[in-house]
Amino acid sequence: MKSSGSWRAAVSGPSEVAGPDEVAGPGSVAEAVAVQEELRPLVDLVGPGPSAPETVAGLDVAYSLGGDLLAAAVTVLDARTLAVVDSAVSVGRPAFGYVPGLFAFRELPALLAALDRLATVPDLLVCDGHGLAHPRRFGLACHLGVVTGLPALGVGKTALVGTWDPPAAERGAWSPLRDGGDVVGRVLRTQGGVKPVFVSVGHRMSLENATARVLALTPRFRLPESTRTADRLCRDALFRAEHPD
Repeated sequence: MKSSGSWRAAVSGPSEVAGPDEVAGPGSVAEAVAVQEELRPLVDLVGPGPSAPETVAGLDVAYSLGGDLLAAAVTVLDARTLAVVDSAVSVGRPAFGYVPGLFAFRELPALLAALDRLATVPDLLVCDGHGLAHPRRFGLACHLGVVTGLPALGVGKTALVGTWDPPAAERGAWSPLRDGGDVVGRVLRTQGGVKPVFVSVGHRMSLENATARVLALTPRFRLPESTRTADRLCRDALFRAEHPD
């Protein structure tokens, strides 16, 4: 997968990431919000998305203690065996300030650079973050899905918006995540007796299918294997960048 001009036009951040290209973007919070408002109508919240994907990509970002360096990682898993079949990383500087609700602008350039380095185009993107479950209904999973054109969903460890009732204790139980009268996701129990995760649609996915894909990716642990493998990879890449010797 190679970056296109349309990707670059939608990505943000007035700094740089590792890689051959620099990505220009909004220089203020107001400009970033305007980009979200412009791109939000492009989100496909219906899908239904792939019900039997061959490959699933996990995306995650690790930050240095001072926050001035990040490592973005993408791991592509065989959806049947959950074995990693491809991976890539990108190390650079955060592309935007630390502003709640605008994390996509901070991370997307590095994530897209990592996606560019894959040999495999994944069937589905699973983001460590939110999609529709966002104050402006345009979280990282929505943004990434729109600029790549790939089906995407978000899996958050904690909620960014909304209220919910605790789902039942058994694996697979869920309750609706509601915000302002809208159902913006599901609070899903991926393992019996553990804290739930927060699943929301990103792009070209239905909520029902997003829930099913997350359960398929969590046979043993609370978090999807796609997230777990990407988390390890970005942490390792960040450590190597901070300790080059």
